[in-house]
Amino acid sequence: MAKILIVEDNALNIKLFCDLLAAHGHQPEAVTDSRNALDKAHELDPDLVITDIQLPHVSGLDLIRMIRKDDQLAEVPIMAVTAYSARGDEERIRAAGAQAYVSKPISVMRFAQTVDELLAAPKSEDPTGQSHESWANEGDGGPGPGEAGGEES
Repeated sequence: MAKILIVEDNALNIKLFCDLLAAHGHQPEAVTDSRNALDKAHELDPDLVITDIQLPHVSGLDLIRMIRKDDQLAEVPIMAVTAYSARGDEERIRAAGAQAYVSKPISVMRFAQTVDELLAAPKSEDPTGQSHESWANEGDGGPGPGEAGGEES
């Protein structure tokens, strides 16, 4: 059972992510205020961090950078999740230190697969052995069967 910290300000997305992770045997812990995320990460000592990018107070990008600079947390895999994606966003998210990037609405199957890959991968390595651009954010961009998530608040 992996401990997974979720940093998300949307209650419906928190419920979705927590339910999915718990159903796959993980122990999810959610933080709604990004200002408390680093303290919660120190307390939880997570095996994975899943963070929204569009957060009030401390952005997901800034949070990723803070985790990467923290000696205790620097090697923890990070999955970034966002409903707003523009050209260059994935590159900025990966440059900040996230190993995976998933756009909303999420594919439930792909979300679970990416979590499993991140948890199984050696620290600081792409879990699939593929280039960054070819994993975690696959799909045609539109919702379909098995896809969930949505607009951020």
